[in-house]
Amino acid sequence: MLTTRIGPYEVGDGQPLLLLCGPDVIESEELTLRAARAVKELADRHGLRLVFKCSFDKANRTSLSSFRGPGLEEGLRVLAKVKSETGLPVLTDVHEPAQAARVAEVADVLQVPAFLCRQTDLLVACARTGRAVNVKKGQFVAPRDMRHALGKLRESGNPSVLLTERGACFGYNNLVVDMRSLAI
Repeated sequence: MLTTRIGPYEVGDGQPLLLLCGPDVIESEELTLRAARAVKELADRHGLRLVFKCSFDKANRTSLSSFRGPGLEEGLRVLAKVKSETGLPVLTDVHEPAQAARVAEVADVLQVPAFLCRQTDLLVACARTGRAVNVKKGQFVAPRDMRHALGKLRESGNPSVLLTERGACFGYNNLVVDMRSLAI
């Protein structure tokens, strides 16, 4: 059985569902803490296991003028506060290899965005932190081809890997998730 430890949770084969849940991006400390407390309360009420997900920077925005987040240092400060005040493990995106070690000081899970899922240097940097790594499958990647991202992470010494299905492009601007690609 393949399992991965994230905070207090074992994740993987035979383990209960784990939710990765939270706002897309940190908009403010107050809003992020309110969201974290709210999802924690819901998870606790329903007996669910939860990792709080929120990004300090959404570097993949369509427009240069779109809000991206507070940036690395302020974002990690807010995520550290979420951890200390709620006890929840946290997950955040990493966009550049140079960010990985710093993010790993706070985050329990480093997430590689879908459009970066084949970037060797980023995958290796995330793997070498020793933290769990969640790789979102690019919409341009066949499910079976995610074995290459998985291999890069494991060959870099990190067996703690999660892969997230993100669907496939069916024409332009039409994302479809093929549930047959999920191993159940």
